[in-house]
Amino acid sequence: MRTPLQKGEQVLLVTHTSWVKLIVPVLIAIAGWVAAFFLNFLEWGWTAALVGSLYFLIVYFSWKVNIWVVTNYRVIDEAGLLNHFAKESPLEKINNVSYDQTLWGRILNFGHVEIQTAAEVGATDYYNVHGPKRLKDTITLAQAEYKNIQLANQAQHMASAMGIQAGEVKYQAPSSQGIASELEKLHQLKQQGIISEEEYIKAKNKLLS
Repeated sequence: MRTPLQKGEQVLLVTHTSWVKLIVPVLIAIAGWVAAFFLNFLEWGWTAALVGSLYFLIVYFSWKVNIWVVTNYRVIDEAGLLNHFAKESPLEKINNVSYDQTLWGRILNFGHVEIQTAAEVGATDYYNVHGPKRLKDTITLAQAEYKNIQLANQAQHMASAMGIQAGEVKYQAPSSQGIASELEKLHQLKQQGIISEEEYIKAKNKLLS
């Protein structure tokens, strides 16, 4: 992976295109060496062996750098042997992830993954993915964890703004017009487990006093 990670970013999954892509290059390389053997490794024989091997190496290293990476922040599509191509889909922008496999895809464990995002481009398609279900499930789980962290951060910010820190209620009563709204916020904090029942009652009594 050549794309630099952000602060706090962790790689959850790295996958490639299916190894099926390497079958033809392997056969060509083998055919080149077989031809070289039957030609007694003369000039044309060595040429066939070298061309077949070179073709295999080019395809192999292209396959090796063509990857999809799932992190706790984004999904990265990275490719390019000499040039570098990278496309990112932030987890918060992904609306839906789906995959499909043909019969051969199910047998050999490869398929197509579609990621629908809120961006203008709409859907992003990944073809011949090795382990498409695993990629889809990893993205879905990463999204859920990301949303949970965001909700926890928002709740913590709300608690800090209301003066609830380190298990202690430091609450100042608002104006009469905002009492209903503040009571609702307190109730949400209690439901999320950020404050205890005792803290909730104490803050509620201060509001109503």
